[in-house]
Amino acid sequence: MAWSDKLKLNKQLLRSVNEAGFANPTEVQLKCINRIIGGQDIIAVGPEGCGKTTTYVLGVLNRFNYAPEGVPRILVLVADKEQVFAVIEQFNKLNKNQAIRIVPLYVTPGTEAQMDDLAEGADIVVATPDRARAIYLKLGLNLNKVDLLVVDNADQIVAKGLQLPVVELANSIDKGQHLVFTEVLHAKLEKMIAPFMRQPALIEVDEFGDEAVETHEQLLYNVPNFGTKLNLLNLFMYDEELFTKTVLFVNTQTTAETVFKNLKSRLGKGVAYFNPKFFDTKGFKNIDDFKADNTSRILIVVNENHDEVDLTGIPFIMQFDIPEDAGQFVSRIKRSGFQESNDTLAITFATDIEMSAMKKIEQLIGKKIPAAQLPEDLVIITEPKPKKTEKEDKKPAGVGEAFHEKKASNAKDYNYSASSKAKMNKKKKHG
Repeated sequence: MAWSDKLKLNKQLLRSVNEAGFANPTEVQLKCINRIIGGQDIIAVGPEGCGKTTTYVLGVLNRFNYAPEGVPRILVLVADKEQVFAVIEQFNKLNKNQAIRIVPLYVTPGTEAQMDDLAEGADIVVATPDRARAIYLKLGLNLNKVDLLVVDNADQIVAKGLQLPVVELANSIDKGQHLVFTEVLHAKLEKMIAPFMRQPALIEVDEFGDEAVETHEQLLYNVPNFGTKLNLLNLFMYDEELFTKTVLFVNTQTTAETVFKNLKSRLGKGVAYFNPKFFDTKGFKNIDDFKADNTSRILIVVNENHDEVDLTGIPFIMQFDIPEDAGQFVSRIKRSGFQESNDTLAITFATDIEMSAMKKIEQLIGKKIPAAQLPEDLVIITEPKPKKTEKEDKKPAGVGEAFHEKKASNAKDYNYSASSKAKMNKKKKHG
């Protein structure tokens, strides 16, 4: 399908995509671009390489059908410096309007140079959330005319703990369209975008290879945190008749020790290490010895040791953590061709932060892993709220959470459209 058949792009952009070698639009582009042009809020979920960045770059450039004013209209937030320049490279690849000025903002020593760059004029700002927030509070970033906020690789932004500056920046834009692009949508991400998204369209695309990997039957349990993982594991291990033999993979020795101590209080000699570090700890150097030992029900294997384990005949394979090497994960769940029956169940525990890694694994195996409902009797561990510091407790009344007072002699006045120092809310004074 040619770009001109279904997408409402201007002629200049149609020439640009053809010159860039994009023969046909991808699924995410077909489903999103016209919605972006129509002004709708969008949450687009798709794997790396499906064309998410090109989707919003085209949607953004399509808005500039006249000479830009040099005041930011578009704010694009990404997770790190490398992504800032990758996005700008994509803009430069497709942009033929040389009057459009794009300014990058990212964490680097000092803010003065970037504030001066903004003061010279910017139509599109591509930034990390923390640096955009810092410069906004210094009155260097004018958000008064921004009418489109893009949050790209939103799952990575959450993984870096940058939710607060994203929400504060979004709330500082009075009216506008919001686009969120991510590889995975989970509870922490939904919580971040809920305050500013307005009846968004949810667009989900999956691009798998032609051939799927033959795997054992699988189940994925999405849990909020480490403590809930432990509770879920204990809940399974209570069933002695079902969980007779389980191999449990964890990422580090520290996690292995925590899990071992937690299970040992109830299972006693039923829990063991593979290749234990200490002679007085129950363990096995040979997987066949574990299979033959009637008293041992669960064997803990540490991923960082890169031990090869023969899992043939093990009824339950559990991934307590997602290994950094996705191939390591796949090799454990892959079903051997000679196996006539599939009596092994592969169970994976994943927190919200680990769900991005799970998406990459699904791409490798060529299919989605079924998500399982958490048991009703599972105790969910509530994460404690961060305590206020003494400095925060003594803040002057009326000062916002993300606002720090400055002496008048040190104040910079870059944002000429604001008559008073900017705060992170919608009550700015506009000139």
